[in-house]
Amino acid sequence: MKLSILVPVYNEVATFDLVRKRILDVDYPCDVEVVVVDDGSTDGTADLLAAVDDPRVVVHHHDVNRGKGAAIATAARIASGTHLTICDADLEYDPDDIPSLLRPVLDGDAEVVYGTRTFSSHTSFSFWFVLGNRAVTTFANVLFNCYIRDLETCFKLMPLDLYRRLGVRSAGFGMEAEVTGKLLRAGYRPYEVPISYTARSRAEGKKLTWRDGVEALWILLRIRAGLDRTGKGQTSPDRAGRA
Repeated sequence: MKLSILVPVYNEVATFDLVRKRILDVDYPCDVEVVVVDDGSTDGTADLLAAVDDPRVVVHHHDVNRGKGAAIATAARIASGTHLTICDADLEYDPDDIPSLLRPVLDGDAEVVYGTRTFSSHTSFSFWFVLGNRAVTTFANVLFNCYIRDLETCFKLMPLDLYRRLGVRSAGFGMEAEVTGKLLRAGYRPYEVPISYTARSRAEGKKLTWRDGVEALWILLRIRAGLDRTGKGQTSPDRAGRA
């Protein structure tokens, strides 16, 4: 097993070096590569990436900002691992949690694993952010008759080939809802493990807005109604971690 950790980066000059170091310092139970896509940064992030000298790190640049979904799509095309997960470059997620995502896969208990956040007063961005995440997650549970706890989590781990077959089209943050919607429609039920999370503020670079929540609802409804057939027909094996 080889894990490709996909890192979309946009104007993260203040945090990227620390995130890169923390990702590479983790003791993983398998081989890893880190695929970084600079999505048209204008704040000096590209200069930091040019200085990266580690055989485990692959760097690609977009000439202009195209969105998180587009950056992940590029990274997924470049990746050479058997499995992937995504790790944002903003320090909201802790790379030390990634091995806990791998464990159910290595133990043969799951194929798709989600890291589930627990929001509290000192880790959440705002009441409305948490409420919005819960609303989108509940909407998905109702549409697909399932029970997941954190649709929007960045920590989603799955086989690289499966991700590619989903045919994710959303260029922005809507890719999170699209990935989950297509997995649920295909019969996958993510195995969930708890992770730590510390939201950053707008001043620190928080980019999500209420519009992204509305877009997520529309994407889920469109997938459930069969208006987007890409990824249809994928089936998961009968194994633990699936409802």
